[in-house]
Amino acid sequence: MANKIARLNAREQDPTLRAQNFEEVSYGFTADEARLEASRCLQCKHRPCVGACPVSIQIPDFIAEVRDGEFTKAADTIARDSLLPSVCGRVCPQESQCEGSCVLGIKGLPVNIGKLERFVGDTALAENSFKPVKAAPNGRKVAIIGSGPAGLACAADLAVKGYGVKMFEALHKPGGVLVYGIPEFRLPKDKIVAREIAKLSALGVEIETDVVVGRTITIDSLLDSTEQGGEGFSAVFVGSGAGLPYFMGIGGENLNGVVSANEFLTRANLMKAYDGGHDTPIFVGKRTVVVGGGNVAMDAVRTAKRLGSDAFIVYRRSEAELPARVEEVHHAKEEGIEFRMLTNPVEILGDEAGRVRAVRCVKMELGEPDASGRRSPVEVAGSEFEIECEAVIMALGTSPNPLIASTTPGLETNRRGGLIATEGGATSRAGVFAGGDAVTGAATVILAMGAGRKAAVAIDEYVAGLERFFWFE
Repeated sequence: MANKIARLNAREQDPTLRAQNFEEVSYGFTADEARLEASRCLQCKHRPCVGACPVSIQIPDFIAEVRDGEFTKAADTIARDSLLPSVCGRVCPQESQCEGSCVLGIKGLPVNIGKLERFVGDTALAENSFKPVKAAPNGRKVAIIGSGPAGLACAADLAVKGYGVKMFEALHKPGGVLVYGIPEFRLPKDKIVAREIAKLSALGVEIETDVVVGRTITIDSLLDSTEQGGEGFSAVFVGSGAGLPYFMGIGGENLNGVVSANEFLTRANLMKAYDGGHDTPIFVGKRTVVVGGGNVAMDAVRTAKRLGSDAFIVYRRSEAELPARVEEVHHAKEEGIEFRMLTNPVEILGDEAGRVRAVRCVKMELGEPDASGRRSPVEVAGSEFEIECEAVIMALGTSPNPLIASTTPGLETNRRGGLIATEGGATSRAGVFAGGDAVTGAATVILAMGAGRKAAVAIDEYVAGLERFFWFE
């Protein structure tokens, strides 16, 4: 029976070797491995994995096609709901979504859906089998602000519907967090990200980089008609992400050697500081402390390790409360990362030259659950101690940049700076839609993609409503 076959895991680089390079950790499945793992799927009638996928990929269908060796058909099945299978197969938290809902996981181990999706995506890229199918042009244009996961998903769905879609990206490369936030050893940029994004161009999507909306152009100018001197877009989708980092507000955060994970990873990934052939400056010192416990913290600490530093995670709760993916924590430990749990920084100490020399911390213990359901950390009296280091990376999360909201009249935000939007992405400003981290704050790639897809549906309905209104007029 299918459920008697042991779950297959993809082969990986040796931890000792990979901690010294930026090559991808996982090798992925071979064709034979993919077919064997796909044969474990029970093909459930109620398909709980589909309901747990934020973009509703028809998972049993593509897995059945992999099982039968129909890899191109599997790619076409995924492409109906996602143009980024090679990305999502690598970075999605499958354990809490599709795999977390797999029936096989009730009494055993779920189907390795993530690695199967990655295999299908990588095979399609290698064979260049993507064949864009889209409706005839409908004469309407939509602007997408930000080329991260939310913007990419929204752009793809609108392009398929026949819209003229133009994306505006503030940085010099498209991809958002896929290119500046996630390290090369988890998500190769040229091999995977650039080639996945190229599918948008095949759909006719135009991407303009180095455009800072709110400075270079405004949302008003995008929506204004050409007669008014504007760009004449029917609607705008804001998928600008959450790039404004949080700090703790403790003493010493202005010392040389303290950076946000956002800046650190941008230098390492987008600006290729890890590559000796590039001139981008980056500093880790002999010992680096990374404050935080999420996926970004794992990315930062593992990057610091690869740059030659002894790297530490400092987190104020226990390991059971770590928000990072279990796989990422496991990989970090294999690579020699030290975890200082139930530890909270209270001050960063500097030397006479204004450089970091240590972090003063206190021990914590867990009290009652807070609003998130996690037990609240409580300081242990008289437990102060120091961790010597030369660099501190703050990985405490990010909030949306306020620039777009502050330069767009009538666009409302919540107390965290996120744009207020309905489930379909409609904002307080007519014709302006938003989704992903720009609304929720920092979340996952796949949740942002799901928001982008919902917004595409709402934008299509909005534009159709405009046309009906003007026809009656």
